[in-house]
Amino acid sequence: MAVKLPIYLDHNATTPVDPRVLEAMLPYFTTKFGNSASRNHSFGWEAEAGVDKARERAAALINASPKEIIWTSGSTESNNLAIKGAAAMYEKAPRTAEGGRGHIITCTIEHKAVLDPVKRLMREGFDATFIDPPKDGVVRREQIEAALRDDTILVSIMWANNEIGTINEVPEIGALCHEKGIIFHTDATQWVGKMPTNVETDNIDLLSWSGHKIYGPKGVGALYVRRRKPRVRLVAQMDGGGHERGFRSGTLNVPGIVGFGAACECCSADMDKDRDRLLALRQHLEQSITKQLDTVQINGHPTRRLPHTTNISFGFVEGESLMMGIKEIAVSSGSACTSASLEPSYVLKGLGVGDELAHSSLRFGLGRITTKEEIDYTIEHVVRAVNHLRDMSPLYDMHKEGIDITKIQWAQH
Repeated sequence: MAVKLPIYLDHNATTPVDPRVLEAMLPYFTTKFGNSASRNHSFGWEAEAGVDKARERAAALINASPKEIIWTSGSTESNNLAIKGAAAMYEKAPRTAEGGRGHIITCTIEHKAVLDPVKRLMREGFDATFIDPPKDGVVRREQIEAALRDDTILVSIMWANNEIGTINEVPEIGALCHEKGIIFHTDATQWVGKMPTNVETDNIDLLSWSGHKIYGPKGVGALYVRRRKPRVRLVAQMDGGGHERGFRSGTLNVPGIVGFGAACECCSADMDKDRDRLLALRQHLEQSITKQLDTVQINGHPTRRLPHTTNISFGFVEGESLMMGIKEIAVSSGSACTSASLEPSYVLKGLGVGDELAHSSLRFGLGRITTKEEIDYTIEHVVRAVNHLRDMSPLYDMHKEGIDITKIQWAQH
């Protein structure tokens, strides 16, 4: 079968809208266009019914109650509401002996949508600990336990990393937080919809996810807020009408929310077959590339990773040059939110990957539309491009001759 170009392998950045999702959304742009807060006529009732159905579908995907789903504009807003809202609600009063408003724990390789809100809270008087991940990228319960303090009020650890796909010990960390009476938030943007989720057995208090990562539309997301054991409360970050149980004011994006709900239902139906198929394709991609090329490194834990994600460093190759060499294949050299930066990935550097290898790394994000033929094409053209670039590299020639480049003392003029 002929491969249609270009090939899209950047599903961690965004996913195409599933045709079933688009079909569900279309009436809410035209005939069912009402404001879901308009409760005086049928147009509003119809829109509200669509929102309620989507809330049920979203809740079912993570084993929550529909009353625990708060609509947002995406994971960035969900993370901000969870982190800032929980910090403001559970801050220490009177303040701690150290003078702080409370202590927050997160990790240095979280998404910027978690790191930046925590840094803002630090400027406002909260203390924070940013734990370093081990070299395999998996954050474990004992690391969080070692960082706990008497004034810790919130722990925020992502479920799966957006750049390397590693899966953290989220249920175990959640159990620890529940034992200590600490609120636990997880940014599950890359996890929900791809892997089974149960907020009860996984010990989650707050969970963020986004429509456009699960074959839904952009501009809509959700925040799960636990209602019992414990009942979690948040201070609203946006005022103006008291929508969404007072947590998030603003007219709801009804077509987007309907699409979000439809995407959740599709994920529930397709998860098992998608997961098994994409894992086989990812392993084929990795094994074929590492078999045909030397000085190649797969970043992160070898097996504790999302089935559709791999991050590969190609020694003696510059990542941007490699991307230009395979420009008909859409991949990423980092997260979508930081790809404009010339700095090497802070996630890879956090794992101890050197600048040169970090600069030579590509993230491959497979998805529901990815075919075996596309992966075979990708393998062939990545190998060809890497070999072409290495043919022009004197450093690679020295490496092949057995010279340890790291020990060379270069003359300075």
